[in-house]
Amino acid sequence: LTFAGVETSLAEKVAIHFKTSYINTIISNDVFGVQYAAILKNVYALGTGILQGIGYGDNFQSVFVANAAGEMQVFLDQFEEALNAKRTLNQIGEINYSVSVYLGDLLVTCYSPYSRNRAFGLMIGRGDSVESASKSLQMLAEGYLASRSIYELNIKLGCPMPIALSIYKILWEGLSPAQAFHHIEQHLV
Repeated sequence: LTFAGVETSLAEKVAIHFKTSYINTIISNDVFGVQYAAILKNVYALGTGILQGIGYGDNFQSVFVANAAGEMQVFLDQFEEALNAKRTLNQIGEINYSVSVYLGDLLVTCYSPYSRNRAFGLMIGRGDSVESASKSLQMLAEGYLASRSIYELNIKLGCPMPIALSIYKILWEGLSPAQAFHHIEQHLV
């Protein structure tokens, strides 16, 4: 479990109560990065479900998730830069995005058959409406509303996010998943 706080000493005091022989706790001072990574992984998991629903295979899925991880890193770096410009000094330092709170959470949410966001995306990819998918799941997946929030935040930030933008357009503007993923294919490395 990752505990993020501006004052890491306070985060450590809370984390100690959760640490066990089978639960490790990690301390981070990247408060905003940890939160936005948790938001973005839901959007990308939705996209993973959509691509599976329209018939893409495992190889494309791995390329998609790898590129989503890269897109998330660029967004978080740019977001941190904007925050640090307002703070006037860098309180975060170098961030390792390959640790569990960033990459690990993204991977499990995108690949898990128990992921609500992936399941929601799978239904969208198979042709269900947002309303129909929500009724089937008996809930609204977090990635649905998160896609709009990230889109609106990124209007101000101006970060290149072709994957998140395409998912937003599927969910909020009615772009067909096939068209959106054709567009995404053009941006994958």
